[in-house]
Amino acid sequence: MKNFVIFSLLAVFVLVPGICGATDDTDFEVKTTADLIDLCTTSPEEPLFAQAVNFCHGYLVGAYHYYQSISAGTQGLELVCLPDTKPTRNEVIGMFIAWAKDHPQYWNEPAVETEFRFLMEKWPCKP
Repeated sequence: MKNFVIFSLLAVFVLVPGICGATDDTDFEVKTTADLIDLCTTSPEEPLFAQAVNFCHGYLVGAYHYYQSISAGTQGLELVCLPDTKPTRNEVIGMFIAWAKDHPQYWNEPAVETEFRFLMEKWPCKP
C-alpha cells in the first residue's frame, strides 16, 4: 500500500505539469487555483522549482492552520474532520492536486476556496 501511495504521488507530480504549463512569477500571486496548481506541480527542471514547491506547501499548510485557529473553541465552526489516523502533509497535497486536476471547473476560483472545497468533500464533519 505504501508503495502504491508513493507511486501515485510521483505520477501526479510527473503528469500534472504537462497539463498546467510552465511556472512563472505571476503564479506566486496565487490569484486562482490554476496558479497554485502550477506552483505545486512545477517540474524539477524548472529554475523556480524549489521556490514553487515550497510556496505551494506553505500556502496550503498556512491556510489550513488559519482554519484550525478560527475553528477552535466553543464558537468555532468545524468544516473539516480528519480521520483518527491522519494522512501526512504530502499525502494530502498529492490528493488535493489529483482532485483539482479532476475538477477543472474550479481552476479560476480562489485557491483557498478550492482547497477547502476539496477538504470538506474528502473529510466532511458529521452533524
